[in-house]
Amino acid sequence: MSVAQNRSMTKAEFLDWEERQELKYEFDGFEPVAMVGVTRAHSVIQRNLLTALTNRLRGQPCEPHGSELKIEVAGRIRYPDAFVVCTPGAATDKIVTDPVVIFEILSEGTERQDRITKNEEYRLTPSVLRYVMLEQDEPAATVFAREGERWVGTLL
Repeated sequence: MSVAQNRSMTKAEFLDWEERQELKYEFDGFEPVAMVGVTRAHSVIQRNLLTALTNRLRGQPCEPHGSELKIEVAGRIRYPDAFVVCTPGAATDKIVTDPVVIFEILSEGTERQDRITKNEEYRLTPSVLRYVMLEQDEPAATVFAREGERWVGTLL
């Protein structure tokens, strides 16, 4: 499905529009962006990540979520592969506005956007303390973390 528009959508217009769609879309601040399908490797990494986060955070005030729940960052709507939130929310919430850790599993189709565009959005969101980009084809990650006013990247 193509979305032809003469002007940018507002976030409210996007959220209203998205409710009526069969597929998932992110909002880049201007227009809907269709979510791409994932590989089996991506799915396995995401499942293992969510299991590890669930086990680690058990009994803590923070909780992990997967890509079925939206986050709002820098005025955009995203579906990260996983994220952690530490503030309570209502069971009916569809958007989290204060994630503290965000995970993206890099793929050929999303790598540039994850490394550049989303990195900037997550840096501009004060609640985000860490952004973790996981490589899909090898056991490696890039972690960006707040260190005072700085946003510092580390390769692991």
